[in-house]
Amino acid sequence: ADNNTQQRTIMGAIKTIAVLIAMEAEAEPLISSFKLLPCPKSHHHAPLPSVVRSGEISFGEENKAVEIVLVTCGQDATHAVDSVGTVNAALCAYEVLKTHRPDVLINAGTAGGFQSKGCEIGDVFLVSEVKFHDRRIPIPTFTSYGIGAIETLKTPNMRKEITSLKLGICSTGNSLDATDVDREMMLQNDASVKEMEAAAVAKVCEMFKTPFVCVKAITDIVDGPHATETEFLENLAMAGRRLQETVPKVLEFMSGKSVADL
Repeated sequence: ADNNTQQRTIMGAIKTIAVLIAMEAEAEPLISSFKLLPCPKSHHHAPLPSVVRSGEISFGEENKAVEIVLVTCGQDATHAVDSVGTVNAALCAYEVLKTHRPDVLINAGTAGGFQSKGCEIGDVFLVSEVKFHDRRIPIPTFTSYGIGAIETLKTPNMRKEITSLKLGICSTGNSLDATDVDREMMLQNDASVKEMEAAAVAKVCEMFKTPFVCVKAITDIVDGPHATETEFLENLAMAGRRLQETVPKVLEFMSGKSVADL
């Protein structure tokens, strides 16, 4: 994006918002509530499993209508499961940014939370910064690249309006569980939440100079007594409903405003 394009994006009214969600189960409540339909515009030229749905959503005022492009990472052709993790999320983000040129991209989904940071199952976080905890490159010039810290779009007005959102740092890695080394890195990252896509999506948004927002619902407690996979599966549907409650509030707040007004 050139400087003029970037300036228009920052100052002009938001017209198109991309929402990237890794898993179909996380996305389904939003797809249903917004009545989003398969989008013919995306992914025909790329052999990606991702699924794109879109629709124009009005929040009561004519000038507040906004196009929503919701993309899920799709089903892996070999293993027939959701294509979670950083590789597919980055490819998915690249394709939706290249094809649809949204004014903002929101990565929404589920995450683990840290009890030590005050997290409870069902909390929804507006992420302030993303970092990796599994890209450990102990060579001085590569260390900070490995961590890959990127701040999300600052949204002070939205935070004042949607008071249910908690604020915290999100740490990304490609495993659902966490080794002792992962836990040490997440502690160093000052992480409140842990998941498997956000830092990769943020990097692609940075390349495209597209504002990045991250909303995560807590399914499991990373530093709690229960197995991550058990809590995750037990609470996935509930977290999907929490996203269904929260993401529309975020979209409504954004629609009709400029990025600078958020």
